[in-house]
Amino acid sequence: MQFHHNGYVSGEPRVLPAAGTGIDRPTELPDEMDVLIVGSGPAGMLLAAQMSQFPDVVTRMIEQRSGRLVLGQADGIQPRSVETFQAFGFGPHIVSEAYNIGWMNYWTPDPEHPENIIRTTRQADYAQDISEFPHLIVNQARVLDYFAEAAVRGPARITPDYGIEFVDLTVHHGGEHPVEVRVRYVAGPRQGQERTVRAKYVAGGDGARSRVREAIGRKHIGKFAAHAWGVMDVTVETDFPDWRTKCAINSEAGNILHIPREGGYLSRVYVDLGEVPEDDHHRVRDTPLERIVEKANEILHPYTIEVRQAAWHSVYEVGHRVTDKFDDVDVDADHAPHVFLMGDACHTHSAKAGQGMNVSMQDGFNLGWKLGSVLTGRSPEALLATYSAERQPVAQQLIDFDREWSALMARKPEEISDPQELADFYLATSEFPSGFMTQYPPSMIVGDASHQDLATGFPIGKRFKSAQAVRVCDGNIEHIGHRHLADGRWRIYAFADRPGQGEASALADWAQWMATSPESPVVRCTPAGADADAVLDVTVTYQQDFAAVDVTRAPEVFRPRCGALALRNWEKVYAAGSGTDIFAERGLSRDGVVVVVRPDQYVAAVLPLAATDELAAFFARNLVPAD
Repeated sequence: MQFHHNGYVSGEPRVLPAAGTGIDRPTELPDEMDVLIVGSGPAGMLLAAQMSQFPDVVTRMIEQRSGRLVLGQADGIQPRSVETFQAFGFGPHIVSEAYNIGWMNYWTPDPEHPENIIRTTRQADYAQDISEFPHLIVNQARVLDYFAEAAVRGPARITPDYGIEFVDLTVHHGGEHPVEVRVRYVAGPRQGQERTVRAKYVAGGDGARSRVREAIGRKHIGKFAAHAWGVMDVTVETDFPDWRTKCAINSEAGNILHIPREGGYLSRVYVDLGEVPEDDHHRVRDTPLERIVEKANEILHPYTIEVRQAAWHSVYEVGHRVTDKFDDVDVDADHAPHVFLMGDACHTHSAKAGQGMNVSMQDGFNLGWKLGSVLTGRSPEALLATYSAERQPVAQQLIDFDREWSALMARKPEEISDPQELADFYLATSEFPSGFMTQYPPSMIVGDASHQDLATGFPIGKRFKSAQAVRVCDGNIEHIGHRHLADGRWRIYAFADRPGQGEASALADWAQWMATSPESPVVRCTPAGADADAVLDVTVTYQQDFAAVDVTRAPEVFRPRCGALALRNWEKVYAAGSGTDIFAERGLSRDGVVVVVRPDQYVAAVLPLAATDELAAFFARNLVPAD
C-alpha cells in the first residue's frame, strides 16, 4: 500500500485521516442524511465501509441489535469475496485466521456393506485452479468486524447506530431528502421512543423478513422446499477420519455436508432431516439439538461423533426466493430510485452452497460506489438504476444454481446412479460458487464486446482477473489487480504496443491525449486542485522486460503527483518479466490495448489505443465533467 504522500505517517497507515463528515462526527442520528443503511449484515457493513471513502456524503447505519454480532450463521468465504477483502485492506488478515478449504472429500454407502459409508473421492478444491485467492471458512461475525474496522478507519469514520429499529418509510417525490423514515429506539436511554428522519437514499439490508422491502411494496417470489436440514457448530470427539476436511456424505440414513471451521477444533455440520409433510406447519424447526446429533450419527455409521459443545444450532427448510425488483421504482419509471434492497432482503436460498454472505457483499459493493459517485457529483443519477438491473439477474442465477445443488445434496442412495456425480457437478460449476461467473450486460457502465479479441483474458462485464507483472520502480513482481482498492475510483489499464520507450508508438500518442486533450476523461472529470488520479487511476504495462524500461521516461499520465506534498507516484509503471508475461497469460494484443475497470473491479470496456473517441464517449455516459 502507499502512504506518506500527505506527510510522514508513524502509526497504522490503514487509518486514513478523518475528513468531511468524519471530522467531529455526531454520535446522535441526525434528522437528515444522504444515505441511511438499514441493517449491519454483510451487505450493509460492506456498504458502510465503501461509503466511508466518500467523506463528503453523510452516511448512517442503523441496527436493532444493541451491539456487534457475536455469532454469525454464515461462514463460507468464496475466492471473489477474499478478492474483495483485499480491496478493503484486510485480505491477508482474515486469511490468516480462517480455515482454508484445500480439499473436498465424498463419502457414499459401501457397496458390500451399504449400512456403512466409505470415502469414494478426494478432490482438490476448485479455488486452487481458479484464482490466486483461497476458499475460506470463517465466522460471519469476524467478517463484519473487519468491515466495521474498515468503515471506522475510512475518512468518514462510519460506525453503526446500534439499538435503533427501522419501522417504515415513505418516499416523497420532491425535496432534497425525499425518503421519510420512521425509526424506534430499542436499547439505550431513549428506548421506546420513535422519531422520523429523512434521507436522500435508503439501502435495506435488513434480512429475509425485511421491513424495507415491505415498505416499498416489493415481494419475495418463491417458496420453501419440502425438505429440512439441521445445522450445528460443534466441537466433538470422533473417529471419523476426515473431520478436518470438507466432506459431502451420503448414506442410507441421509446426507451430511461437513465443513471444518476456523481455529482447528470447531466444525459446522449440515444434517439432512428428510422430507417435511405439508401439514407440518414448520414444526420441524423445533427439532432439538439431541435429535440432530442422533441423526448425524446414523448417517456417519460406522463412525460416531460425541458433541462436547454446541456453539450454535438451528433447523431450516430450504427456501428459494428472489424479490421482484431490488429498488423502489418500476421498470418504466422516469425517475431514479431512492430505496434499494440488498442481501437476504432480496434473495434467500439454502446455506449449503456457501453463497448467501458472498452474494450479499457483492450487492453492497455494486451499490456503494454508485451512491458515492452520484452523491459527490461524479456521475449522473441515472447510474443508480443499474443496481437492480445488474444484481437481480445475479440473484436469479444464484437461486437456480442452489436449487440444483440442494437437490443433489438431498438425494437418497437409490436415486444415485453415479457416485461421482456430485463431485463432478461441484468441480464443473466451480466458477459460479467461487463468485467469478457474474457477467454484467452492456449498459451505461459496461461497453460492448466489439474489441474483446484485443484482451480475451479480460471478458467485458466480468470481474478483472488479475495477473502478475513487474513493478518497474523496484523490480517486485506484483498482481496488478491487487492495487485496485475499494476507494471509488475507476481504473484504466494501458497495455503498451511493441515499440520501446523513446520510439514513436500508439501508447505515447494515447498517453499524450489522456494528459492534455479536453476530451480526455482525466482532464474532463478531475476536479480542480485534486490529484490527477483522484477519479481515474491510470497505469501502464510494457511488453519489454522490466530492465529495458525506465520509469522516469514513462509519460506523465502514468507518473502523477499526489497528496499535499505533490510527490511523484512511482508505482503505476509495470513491465513483463521472465515467467510473468501478462500479455500471454491474459490474451492481450501485442498492438496494445486499453482495459477500463469499474470501481467494483468489473471490466467495463476493452478498446484499442487509437480509439480515444470511443473512450471519451464511454466516460461521457457515466462521469460528469468537473467544475
